[in-house]
Amino acid sequence: MLTLLKIRNLALVDRLEWELGSGLVGVTGETGAGKSVIVGALKLVLGERAGKGLIRTGEDQCTVEAIFNLAEPGAINAILEEVGLDPCEEDELIIRRVVGASSNKQFVNNGAATLGVLKRIGQHLVDLHGPHDHQSLLSPERQLALLDAYSMVSPEVAAYREHWSAWREAAEEYETARAQREISEQEKELLRFQVEEIDAAEVKSGEEAELEERYRRTSNASRLAELAGKAAGDLSERVCPALEDLQRATAELCRIDPATGELADEVESVAVQMQELERSVIDYLDELELDPSEVQEVEERFNLVETLKRKYGPSLQDALDHAEEARLRLEGSDNREAFLGRLKSELDERLKKLRAAARKMTSKRKKHAPLLAEEVRGHLVDLGFKQAEFEVQLSPRSEPGPQGMEEVEYLFGPNPGEPLKPLRQVASSGEISRVMLAVKNALADQDSTPLMVFDEIDANVGGEIARAVGEKMASLGERHQVVAITHFPQVAAVAHQHFLVEKRVERGRSLSSLTEVKGEARLDELVRMLGGGGKQAREMAKTLLK
Repeated sequence: MLTLLKIRNLALVDRLEWELGSGLVGVTGETGAGKSVIVGALKLVLGERAGKGLIRTGEDQCTVEAIFNLAEPGAINAILEEVGLDPCEEDELIIRRVVGASSNKQFVNNGAATLGVLKRIGQHLVDLHGPHDHQSLLSPERQLALLDAYSMVSPEVAAYREHWSAWREAAEEYETARAQREISEQEKELLRFQVEEIDAAEVKSGEEAELEERYRRTSNASRLAELAGKAAGDLSERVCPALEDLQRATAELCRIDPATGELADEVESVAVQMQELERSVIDYLDELELDPSEVQEVEERFNLVETLKRKYGPSLQDALDHAEEARLRLEGSDNREAFLGRLKSELDERLKKLRAAARKMTSKRKKHAPLLAEEVRGHLVDLGFKQAEFEVQLSPRSEPGPQGMEEVEYLFGPNPGEPLKPLRQVASSGEISRVMLAVKNALADQDSTPLMVFDEIDANVGGEIARAVGEKMASLGERHQVVAITHFPQVAAVAHQHFLVEKRVERGRSLSSLTEVKGEARLDELVRMLGGGGKQAREMAKTLLK
């Protein structure tokens, strides 16, 4: 869950440190007080692009820092490892954004990160919904993903995708071969010559580096021998004799003054090293005495490889790939019907395996689709849709897709007697907000996102419906951390924590603050939300809290 959110110089906020607990966290305040700053800060944490207009007037930069405590950090750590960032220590993730007038920076666990990394991480951290923020629920891909989560079909989906990739590969190979035109006899002769030339060379992948090193040595053998000979001569004629004299002098010095023993030992060690160096240089000289026939062999081999690279390269591996491609074209041309037949048989076999994997996946989806619909309908009744209909419709695809052999569509009918329509055709944001909340409750056990943020999704409901929305959020709060930014006392009253955003003027500047309200202060805020003071409003606020 999100345990701490720090904001500096963002819009109306100069300094804010928000410590959150688990469960449903309610955030209230008058319109314009600055509640939207919290959502804006979270969007920055999730990788949304930032403009300098976010920076508080008179400041050079704004910063947002969020600390998450993760129950299961595995998915996040996998992303961090992939991009070379430090993993979460003690399951704690720290994200910081710095937005400046000329540049923006972002950090994850104190390491510099890109916006792309923040977005990838954010998908595992926060599910944010506003009054017009339901596009993900309207997407067929998202609807299918939700059904799959409810159906617990992940192993079957993984197996299907593996077979789908293999089938697509075979299909592309078959279509490519089928589309290739017949080649002429002249082209065949050229291809045969190229294959024979490359095969005759008997080259191997990775041979280049070793051959280049051998060629460099053989072609510079005389210069290498000259340099090594000079080094050997200097060692044997000048360095080693001088060290022998130095050894005798330090030995006499040590005999007279034993305190110089370490000096004599150091000279002895250097002398031994120089003798070993002399032997190594002499051994190297012996290795340089190359057989002329070996030199010729290396030069011919090097020139052959360079010729192949020049004709078929730029690399030796390119030449080998060219030979294989030419061989396949010849095979396809000489035995075209048989070749296509083999490719078609392979394609049919992979399609057979793909369909078998799809049947297992489809079976689970069909079994759980009506169960998900029934559960969503139950939550919709609680949210005021007493006679609404909701269905999860599966339609077969004309050919296998990356997600399966069927497409999904959520159908919704808020009023009895009216035909069910795809969810994306539902016009009312108030209706779609409640449908989204019903789906979220149905999937509460399968959804692994730790934090859910609802930004005034109750804007178009009221009365008992607002109370029901609050209770559904509170129910979600039993399995997730939920932040609800709301204008309704019915929602705020069921929150486990209640925070108040207020705007004040200091020294001619507007400032927003966030404080937790408890006891009488919470009652006062609920009374304000109910529309005013008075004994009746206060008793109603107490009733809501009970």
